[in-house]
Amino acid sequence: MSVTPDLVVDPKRAVRAARWAEFKVFTRRFMRNPLGVVGLVIVVLLLFCAAFAPLLATHDPYLPSLTDRLAAPSATYWLGADELGRDIYSRILYGSQLTLLIVGLVIVTSAPIGLIIGAVSGTVGGWVDVVFMRITDVFLAIPKLLLALAFVAALGPGITNAALAITLTAWPPYARLARAEALIVRNSDYVNAVRLAGASEFRIIVFHVIPMCLSSVIVRMTFDMAGIILTAAGLGFIGLGAQPPLPEWGAMISTGRKFIFDQWWVATVPGIAIFTVSLGFNLLGDALRDLLDPHLRQRK
Repeated sequence: MSVTPDLVVDPKRAVRAARWAEFKVFTRRFMRNPLGVVGLVIVVLLLFCAAFAPLLATHDPYLPSLTDRLAAPSATYWLGADELGRDIYSRILYGSQLTLLIVGLVIVTSAPIGLIIGAVSGTVGGWVDVVFMRITDVFLAIPKLLLALAFVAALGPGITNAALAITLTAWPPYARLARAEALIVRNSDYVNAVRLAGASEFRIIVFHVIPMCLSSVIVRMTFDMAGIILTAAGLGFIGLGAQPPLPEWGAMISTGRKFIFDQWWVATVPGIAIFTVSLGFNLLGDALRDLLDPHLRQRK
């Protein structure tokens, strides 16, 4: 008996169709969360400003103009000028590039480190779990900003050292989260079947435990981006982050605080930028948590 071509199902095409349907459901549910949409818009605007800063800027962010020192917002300087006559609007745009650079450096290093440590600790158990978790507890016991200050003071000021210092303080929550997920996954029937089939612990961790932890880690990453921005701004505010003349938002607030009562825009505008971007990442993280957390989905 022959099978007509219409009845033959292409497995790859079926998988693509299923993924597309799942994506449409995810998008539809996400659009029902207005605060999540607001957060997504803010993050997209940040990415847009960082990508097209040279085209959107009206002035050279590094070029001083002492004749326009502390100029008020006007048609020439949309958000005013700083103490050296540099356009604050242009510096905010270029500062978004530094902000995304720091966030990217921290996330792509701290999240994998914590994910690997937590997955290995929760899957292997025993003395490995004890050693890894006690090290994690030591890092969690010290406030992040204080620990970052200690690291960057030892490494020296600079944007790279600031990102490295934040990374050394940002990985423990990922390790704790991945370990909790691994403790659940390692005793599941699916993993036990894979183990009985002869899979090694390394293969179980890489191909089965870590993928199961990714959704929780992604949500945590979104929340941590706001904290990373605030920590980087704090380091820049005290002079241990990006160094002048780089337009880092925390450093801009630091130099503008001397003029806060008379020329309020010098410190207020970068402060609003930090607040808005941090709020956007938090709103986006809340929406992703509601969508990706299976327990919250069941309650709804």
